[in-house]
Amino acid sequence: MPTVADIQLKANKESSSRLDSGDPKISLLVVEDDENISTAISEYFSRAGYTVKTVGDGLAGVRAALDDLPDAVVLDLMLPRMDGLSVCKELREKLNYLPILMLTAKDDVVDKILGLEMGADDYITKPFSLRELEARIKSV
Repeated sequence: MPTVADIQLKANKESSSRLDSGDPKISLLVVEDDENISTAISEYFSRAGYTVKTVGDGLAGVRAALDDLPDAVVLDLMLPRMDGLSVCKELREKLNYLPILMLTAKDDVVDKILGLEMGADDYITKPFSLRELEARIKSV
């Protein structure tokens, strides 16, 4: 498993020339209980000009999405207090327009189909590339 330093070093390399000064900031909510991953995502996207908020459990994710109305959500499946599928379903019912990208270690086809059927706009498996995640966020 990569260390925080490894993830941060990779994030620094991938975002070194990516700041867009003229574009409005995109707000991103990251619902992820792994601190290494949420820190890497937050640092990478902050350097790329995004406004990033991270929370570590499903209930906090729902609250943050409803209160802050982000432009997109990156959502883990295996979360404390409320699993990612339940979070996705609730957000889809209340904020149908909100792009939701599931980011999870569950790579079975059945899990991917279930995530997409529950309302996710995209499904990305770990390990992942921060640049690929950014491209997928921009595409939704």
